Amino acid sequence: TIPDYQRPYAWGKDQALQLLDALEGALARDTDEPYFLGSIVLVKESNDPRAEVIDGQQRLTTLSILFAVLRDLAENPKLAGELAKVVMEPGEIMAGTQAKPRLTLRKRDAGFFAEHVQAEGATEGLSDLDDANLGTDAQKAIRDNTAALLSRLVTWSDDKRLRLASMLGTRTFLVVVSTPDLNSAHRIFSVMNARGLDLTPADIFKSKVIGDISDPDATEYANKWEQEEVDLGRDSFAALFGHVRMVFVKERASKVLLQEFDDEVLSKYLPGGGREFVDEVLIPYSDAYERLLNQNYPATVMWSPVNTWLRRLMQVDNDNWQAPALWALKNHGNAPIFLTEFLRRLERLAASMLLRRVYATPRGSRYGELLKQLDNGDGLDARALDLSPDEIAQTKDRLSDQLYLIAPVRKYVLLRLDELLAKQPGVTYEHKLITVEHVLPQNPKTGSSWEADFTEEERVFWTHRLGNLVLLNRAKNSEAQNFDFTTKKANYFMSAHGTAVFALTAQVLSHDAWTPAVVEERQAKLLEILHQEWKLV
Repeated sequence: TIPDYQRPYAWGKDQALQLLDALEGALARDTDEPYFLGSIVLVKESNDPRAEVIDGQQRLTTLSILFAVLRDLAENPKLAGELAKVVMEPGEIMAGTQAKPRLTLRKRDAGFFAEHVQAEGATEGLSDLDDANLGTDAQKAIRDNTAALLSRLVTWSDDKRLRLASMLGTRTFLVVVSTPDLNSAHRIFSVMNARGLDLTPADIFKSKVIGDISDPDATEYANKWEQEEVDLGRDSFAALFGHVRMVFVKERASKVLLQEFDDEVLSKYLPGGGREFVDEVLIPYSDAYERLLNQNYPATVMWSPVNTWLRRLMQVDNDNWQAPALWALKNHGNAPIFLTEFLRRLERLAASMLLRRVYATPRGSRYGELLKQLDNGDGLDARALDLSPDEIAQTKDRLSDQLYLIAPVRKYVLLRLDELLAKQPGVTYEHKLITVEHVLPQNPKTGSSWEADFTEEERVFWTHRLGNLVLLNRAKNSEAQNFDFTTKKANYFMSAHGTAVFALTAQVLSHDAWTPAVVEERQAKLLEILHQEWKLV
């Protein structure tokens, strides 16, 4: 069976015909050499004949179509009967069993496949179905590939089709890797296929949740689920479940998401609560995540600040802050004043941890503690949002130190500063490239004015500090970086229109010289602006 969490059948005519071409080539060689069609990965209990296909559904589905077409074209009734048994397992009167397909597709396509491919004689009429009679893209692919294989094979002689069927039945092989455990199936597939598994934990969760919902609601809720995935995009939708896990568990992950989300989140709803999970968890958090990623609240006086704070947070070099942000967007989605203040304080905390280079484990613990306090009803009074005196002191020290040497920090701080100097909250730039540059160069040329204006000690002290840094929307130019100040500001810090693009850079152009005193004064002013903004005073 193809589990519902798998992607739909998607091979096109080119791939189906390539498979037939490869088989025809092997047939033409007319040897007894085995022909290898690759490997498939199954989840299968040893005492259960059923098996879920983790990798290989495109080949297995296309091979089923091929066998069905050969069956329907066979002129020899005995051969047709043998091919029919490959497509359908025959029922037995004495055993009291019914005929059933060897391969069952996902629920949305299984009935169609059984009626129009697996039923004897069905393939020749399949091409007559127009798009209006087809419910999914997978069904269109099944129709088109069946028609393509049929049109090719109908030109073959009956003897050649017989030889192909014989080759398929006697010397064409798949390597089957079987495991009873889905997690190990993932690992096996990853080792066997360097492209990685086109299957996310979200697909598995979908199967469990939708499988918990009885007809006729199952189709409606499957469509709801798939619409949320479309709205977010597959990658962001997959990431959402990690953030939702954090909201529920309030601790850094200690197990793989596939297991922990099942144990800590889904177990609260399943069995019996699949509808509630979709309506109360999936859709609200997915909608909140879309707001977070796109910053698309209305551009009104009340909502614009929320978009602004989200844009700032999106520039942080990690996504740990997103779980508490999602909690706020989901639980206070109609309260722009609350969200504005909460996100302001969240950005202060995230920026401080960025500057202090707090690594993933304590960072996750801090946000977990914040989520616990939020769930307890502390709201804006949550202590985890605050910075301790020691954290404030460390943040100030990092700001005043050699900021340039830590790439994620320097870009974030300078963009925040530029926004404050421009007095345009949440300003963003469309430039494909934004670089952080030194005014006093890192390696001034021997005999340049830089050596006259700065002692070696002063140069070492000031080069990488905030007061000596600017933003440019161009690639670094090793020669221009070493120009004397007058030439550098005219030829390197200006845009093509003769003005500086960034407020932070325009500030430098007002100076006639660049000396230790100028850098020291600028450093003090910029630090004061950031101290005020992040309430570090």
